Amino acid sequence: MKVILRQDYEPLGKVGDVVVVKDGYARNFLIPKKIVYPATPGTIKAVEEEKNRMQVKLQKEKKSAELLATELEKVSVTIPVKVGEEDRIHGTVTTEMVANALVEKGYDIDKRKIVIEEQIKTIGIYEAKIKLHPEVTATIKVWVVKE
Repeated sequence: MKVILRQDYEPLGKVGDVVVVKDGYARNFLIPKKIVYPATPGTIKAVEEEKNRMQVKLQKEKKSAELLATELEKVSVTIPVKVGEEDRIHGTVTTEMVANALVEKGYDIDKRKIVIEEQIKTIGIYEAKIKLHPEVTATIKVWVVKE
């Protein structure tokens, strides 16, 4: 039976792919779980149109993410922390702290999009990456200073 994938499904392929599967697999598993549509000329055409709309939407999102990335490249945030002896931080600087500092600068970035590659345990200057889009990443400077 020919079916069209409604969503990415690893064993079969990506959204909009037309694949051939056994009838029972399609009727008893894939269609009830809304993973696929039966492939008819009408659904193939509808899925193609949906694919085109999604592609345009993704291009717009990527363009806006690139603009935001160029703005964020110029931004640096300062995070005041309590320190102990030898300028060691009590705990570590988290992505939530960086996100809150960005909110103060006027950028509402989700903390799950921020990546700090090394743990920040001392005062200094560090870099944090922000994943704005699957293909667009911005890097900001994080200044960790004594409170």
